[in-house]
Amino acid sequence: MDCKTKIKELRELTGMNRKEFCEYFQIPYRTVTEWELDNRHAPEYVLRLLEYYIHMENITKKSKEEIEKEDI
Repeated sequence: MDCKTKIKELRELTGMNRKEFCEYFQIPYRTVTEWELDNRHAPEYVLRLLEYYIHMENITKKSKEEIEKEDI
C-alpha cells in the first residue's frame, strides 16, 4: 500500500479530520497534507508506528453498533 492511501486510511480510522489528526499526533499539517497528496512520502516506520499506536491506544471511531449499544 502506498503512503497516500495508508495515511488516509489511518486518519479515517480515527474519525479525525486532518487538522485534528495533526494536532493529536503532533505532525505538521503541511506534512500530512503533502503525504495525502502524494507529493512526499512518510517513512515506512512512521506509518507502522502510527498504525500501532492507533490500534494499541484504541483511537478509532466507534461504529454505529457500538454507539447504539451504549445508548441502551
